[in-house]
This record gives sequence, structure tokens and C-alpha cells, in this order.
Amino acid sequence: MSNIFGKKYNNFVKNIVNQENKTAERVAKFAVLTSLALVLSFVETLIPINLGIPGAKIGLANLVTMFTLYVMGPVPAICVSILRIVLSGLLFGNVFSIFYSLSGFILSFLAMLFLKKTGAFGIVPVSAVGGVMHNLGQLILAAALAGEAVFAYFPYLFLCGTVAGIIIGIIGGIIVQRLNGVVE
Repeated sequence: MSNIFGKKYNNFVKNIVNQENKTAERVAKFAVLTSLALVLSFVETLIPINLGIPGAKIGLANLVTMFTLYVMGPVPAICVSILRIVLSGLLFGNVFSIFYSLSGFILSFLAMLFLKKTGAFGIVPVSAVGGVMHNLGQLILAAALAGEAVFAYFPYLFLCGTVAGIIIGIIGGIIVQRLNGVVE
């Protein structure tokens, strides 16, 4: 009875079902990664770190960005990151935090993607450059809104971005190494 429509039809139906399963699996992975990034963003709001620089933080949610970039590729990393930025801004911040985060993300992601694609750099230096570029992207937006005086913060933000990027790169590297092949 299963061959009533012929072998080609049965293969066609199997392919459709497999595609739907892959799509559902991909959506589930995006949801889990976005949720994890949101949780890490929330946890970071609970950590009382005051470096004397407005907005300076380690960027725990960037662990998810690095993992997604290195395991799933740039397009999924962009999707997960933008979803996380918008949702965390709406949940834990405001419209300005969304724009500042997006400006930092765009510059840092482009720099990280370029360095990763060269193949000459490992995850730690890619992450360190990402941390610095994130801060620079936010400073560029702040300068556009408040004036160039905000660039006086750049030496401090350069140091903070480098240290945070190295820490995220080391932890992210361990996560990628352990979970690569488990999640793709």
C-alpha cells in the first residue's frame, strides 16, 4: 500500500518531511541560542562592576555570538545577535541601549568576520578585536549624538574591550572546541 503512488512520489514526500524537520531543528537552535544570550545579558545586569566608564562590561552574551559564528556561520550569528540586542534592549534597557548595542555590533561583527575569514587569527584575537571595535562603534554613535569629546574615553575603552574580548575569546574557544559537532 505504501507504493500506491510510486517510488518517486514517496521519495518526494520523504524529502519534504526531512526539510520540515531540518527547518524545525534550525528554528529550535536559534531559539535556544537567543534565549541563552538573553539570559547571559540579564545575568550581566546583575553583576555590580563599576569601572568608572559608562556601560563598560564584559559582554557575556558575546559568548553566544562567538559560538554561533564559529559553529553555525555568519548569517545565524547575525540573526541571533540582532534578536538578542533588540529583545534585551526592550527587556532590560531602552531604545538608546538598542541603538548603542547595534552600532557596536555592526562594527565589531564586520571586523571579526573579516579576521576570521583570513584564517590567520584564532578565536582569541578575533574576539579581542571584536571587543575593541564594539566599543569604538558605540563611541562613534555617542560622538554623533553628544560631540567628539567622548573620544577621550577611547583609551580606557580600548583596554576594557581588549581584556573583555580576550576573556570571552578564551571561554568561547573552550565552548566551541567542546560543542563543535554536537551543535551544527
